[in-house]
Amino acid sequence: MPNDLDRAAVAACDPTGQAAEILDLPTHLRDALWRVQSAALAPVEARDGMIVAGMGGSGIGGRLARASIGGRAKRPLTIVGGYSLPAWAGPETVVLCSSYSGATEETLSCYDHAGRLGAQRIVATTGGTLAERAREDGVPVIPIPGGFQPRAAVGYALVSALAVAALCGAAPSLDDEIEAAAALAERLGAEWGPDGPDYGLGKVLARRLVDTVPVIAGTELTAEIAYRWKTQINENAELPAFASALPELNHNEIVGWAAARHLARFAAIFLEDPDEHERNARRIELTARAAEAGAVVVDRVRAVGESRTERVISLVLLGDLVSLYLAVLRGIDPASIVVLDELKSNLGRP
Repeated sequence: MPNDLDRAAVAACDPTGQAAEILDLPTHLRDALWRVQSAALAPVEARDGMIVAGMGGSGIGGRLARASIGGRAKRPLTIVGGYSLPAWAGPETVVLCSSYSGATEETLSCYDHAGRLGAQRIVATTGGTLAERAREDGVPVIPIPGGFQPRAAVGYALVSALAVAALCGAAPSLDDEIEAAAALAERLGAEWGPDGPDYGLGKVLARRLVDTVPVIAGTELTAEIAYRWKTQINENAELPAFASALPELNHNEIVGWAAARHLARFAAIFLEDPDEHERNARRIELTARAAEAGAVVVDRVRAVGESRTERVISLVLLGDLVSLYLAVLRGIDPASIVVLDELKSNLGRP
C-alpha cells in the first residue's frame, strides 16, 4: 500500500481534482457570500423558526450552521433529512430546501410539503427540478455553481443556511466570521494540504486511521462536525465510519469499547473545541482513556480559530483532507460513487 501523500501521489488517485475542490473552501465561502448578497433576498418573519431540508452534502450546511450559531440562536433551527416536514411547520416557519443537483427526491418532497403547509420557502440549488418549481412558484433561489460533487460544495451549503438564518431572525449575521474563516482556511490549507509538510496533521491522522473503522465523537460545536467526518470518510475513502456525540455516548457507547479489539480494528477520534463545557472536556478525557481498552488508535483533535465559525471551518477542512488522504492510501478515486448511483437506479425501477 502506498504511503506517499504529496501532490503527485494525490493526483494519481484523484483524476477529477477533488483535492483542489477541498482546498478551494476559502474561495467557496467568499463566493457564497457574494451569491447570497446578489440574490437580494427580502427579510422574512419566522416566529416559529427555520427548517433546513436537505440530504447528504446539501443537508450538511444546516448542521454546520447550527454548530456555528450555537447559543446565539434566537429561534429554533431544525434539520430535516427525509420526505416530510414536522406538522408544526406553517406560515411562521421558513424552510430552506437545499439540493445541489435540484433533483433530490426527499428534498423535492419537502419543498412540496412546505407549500401545502403554507411555510415560507427559499431554495439553494444549481438548477434542476427544484429550481424550476421555485421559479414557477415565485420562491427565491440562492444560485450555487455547478461542476462539484455535492459534498464538495459544503461552503455554499453552510453560507446559504447561515444567511437564511440571519434573514429570518433565527440568528445574527455571521458574515464577518465567514470572512475570517475563509482566511483561516487558506492558512490551514497550505499547512495541511498535499503541498504541506509530511508531518501535517491531516496526513498524520490519515496514516493512523488507514485500515481501521473510525468512530468520531464530538460535543456541542464539534458534534455536527463529527458527522461530517463520518460521511466524508464513507464517500471519499469508501470505508465504514460512525459518529456520536457527548455526553450521550457516555450513557451507552462507552460500554462497548472494551470488546472492540476482538471484533475489528477500530479507531476512536475525539473532536474538541476550546470553548466546550468544562464537564464535556473532562468527559472527552475520560472517554478517550476508556476507548484505549478496545481501539487500536485513539486521537484527540482540537479546533482552531477565534470564532465559532472559524473553529467549525478548521475541523471541516481537516476532516475533508483526512478522508481524501485515506482514499489515496487505499488507492481509491475519491469521486467514485458507484454504489450510490446503483441505489438511485434501483430506486427508479418498479
